[in-house]
Amino acid sequence: MFISVLDLFKIGIGPSSSHTMGPMVAANVFRNNIDQIILQTPNKHNYRIYCVLKGSLAFTGRGHATDRAVTLGLHGYSPASLAEQDVNALTEKLWAADTVQLASGRYVGFNPEDDIVFDKSEPLPQHPNGMIFYLLDEEGKKVSSETFFSIGGGFICTLAEISQLDAPLKIEFAGTYPYPFDSADSMLEMSRQSGLSVAAMKRANELTRMSEQDLEQGLDAIWQAMCRCVEQGLTSEGRLPGSLGIHRRAKDLFKQLKANPEKGTLNDWLCAYAMAVNEENAAGHMVVTAPTNGAAGVIPAVIYYLLKHEGGTPQQVQDFLLTAAAIGGLIKHRSSISGAEVGCQGEVGSAAAMAAAGLSAVRGGSTEQIENAAEIALEHHLGMTCDPVGGLVQVPCIERNGFGAIKAHTAAALACRGTGEHFISLDNCINAMKQTGLEMSHKYKETSLGGLAVSVSITEC
Repeated sequence: MFISVLDLFKIGIGPSSSHTMGPMVAANVFRNNIDQIILQTPNKHNYRIYCVLKGSLAFTGRGHATDRAVTLGLHGYSPASLAEQDVNALTEKLWAADTVQLASGRYVGFNPEDDIVFDKSEPLPQHPNGMIFYLLDEEGKKVSSETFFSIGGGFICTLAEISQLDAPLKIEFAGTYPYPFDSADSMLEMSRQSGLSVAAMKRANELTRMSEQDLEQGLDAIWQAMCRCVEQGLTSEGRLPGSLGIHRRAKDLFKQLKANPEKGTLNDWLCAYAMAVNEENAAGHMVVTAPTNGAAGVIPAVIYYLLKHEGGTPQQVQDFLLTAAAIGGLIKHRSSISGAEVGCQGEVGSAAAMAAAGLSAVRGGSTEQIENAAEIALEHHLGMTCDPVGGLVQVPCIERNGFGAIKAHTAAALACRGTGEHFISLDNCINAMKQTGLEMSHKYKETSLGGLAVSVSITEC
């Protein structure tokens, strides 16, 4: 299997890759598809778009800005195109419109208040993040419909695609790649046979589909965006949007650490950097899926600390990202990175495993130590629920990224001090995460129906 590093790490906007970025992409695809249908019909028809959100998208879609995302996507916007824009002002403008202008110039009726439905009845059986788009004529009859699933990390698939796959991923057949590992065991074996590191194998695979210049520029763009998220978060203050009234804390924490650096611990710095990113995500600002928005702070925090406190280099950043992407691809292929599917173990747990592997790699760890680091980090997130309070990606999500970064750092340190030999393999740990997710109640999988989400009375679902 093959998932590109430039697909796993995507620049977009908050607060959620599965509930914001994925639905926006799906809405944009539907917009383009119906444009072709309408062009083949007489101008006298008055069409309308109607969207039904199912499962987790219905339960926590309002807090995760899914309705805003659908509206933006239908108007032709993509997550990457909004990274530099004032999304709140744009959304307010589009919210007041009653039509969508398609690329062909034709207009279709759409009012988000009336034409987006949060359907909290039974979810679609294929995946908890389902959405159905309809094109209706002036009599309300269905002209066309399309079902999409947002499967985590900003990835989407259609009903036809998800029905054909055991693991619903848009991945490429790996037979044409020099190192087509689809498990941690095969990754280890290919590394032994080739004498190459995980990063070198991942780079070789990437270079079969893009030039070295494009890869280098893409990796640099990813890190620059991550770095900007950290630094924007460290200088921003105020309350985050939504009913909880959560104060931003990263700036104050960072200020304290700069004033008395001798009193700051590794944990303090990592929390400041990770929380800065996830406060930006919660505000709906630019963020990079790593591998999701809800877990976007873990990897940037570990890399930022590496550069600012440990003398890391730009080349190490690239090797870190390539190694992390290799591990993230395995987790996505063999299990899930969707909180709605397996809980937060699939989001922050996966991010911690990726960060631990990346840090081990740049510290000179062997492939065995890298695999061990990823397993340790993932193992100690098993069973973690996704229970956002008020349906918002704030509590416990922001702090959780800080702890994920700490666990990643600890896992890398343990692995690099060992030989790489360990009892539970990464493949077995990924399988355990998948099975745990399957057995976990839907109340703890991004529906805000259990856990911390029901410990307070405030809701925004």
